[in-house]
Amino acid sequence: MLTLSLRNQIIIGLLLVIMMILTRGYNLVWTHNLADASWAVFFLAGIYLRSAWPLLGLFLFSWSLDYAAYTWGGVNDFCITPAYLFLIPAYTSLWLAGRWYAKQYQFSWHNITWLGVSMTTGLLACEFFSSGGFYFFSGRFTETSLNEYAARFSQYFPSYVESFMFYIAIAVVLHTLLTTIVQQTHIRHK
Repeated sequence: MLTLSLRNQIIIGLLLVIMMILTRGYNLVWTHNLADASWAVFFLAGIYLRSAWPLLGLFLFSWSLDYAAYTWGGVNDFCITPAYLFLIPAYTSLWLAGRWYAKQYQFSWHNITWLGVSMTTGLLACEFFSSGGFYFFSGRFTETSLNEYAARFSQYFPSYVESFMFYIAIAVVLHTLLTTIVQQTHIRHK
C-alpha cells in the first residue's frame, strides 16, 4: 500500500492544483495548447492523497475555474447544463480507481497490471458519466440514441485517453525516479 507523509501529500496536492490551473485555466494564453489534465488530477489525487477532503476541494476548484472561464473569461457556456452535475460521479470514479490502486501498490514492475486495470476502469466510468451524462441529459441534443452515443464515444474517447495517459506517464516517470532516489539514499545511510 502506498503511504506518504502529510508533508509529501500537501506538496503533491499543490502540484495537482497547479497542473489543473495550467491545463484548465482557459484564460492562460501560453497554456492554451495543453490538454486538460483534470482526469489525471483526480486519478492521481486518489492514489496519493489519503483524505477524501481533497476530492471535495478539487471539485470546488474545478467548478470555480469553469465558472470564472464562462463568467469572465469569455468561454462559451455550451457545457453548462444540468448534466454538468454528472462530473461529480465522473471525477469520483477516477478518484476511487486511484484509491483502489493505492491499496494494491507495490514498487514493482508486476504492479503495472493493477495500474492498467485501475486506469481502464476509472477512464471508462468517467467517460460514461461525463460524456454519457452530457449526451443524454444536457438537452443539447434533440434526438439521442445508443448508436449515436457509441459513435460519439469512439470518436472522442481516444483523445481523452491520450491526454490522460500523457499526464499519467509523466507521473509514473517522476514517481519511479523519486522512489529510486529515496531507496538508494536509504540504502547508503544504513
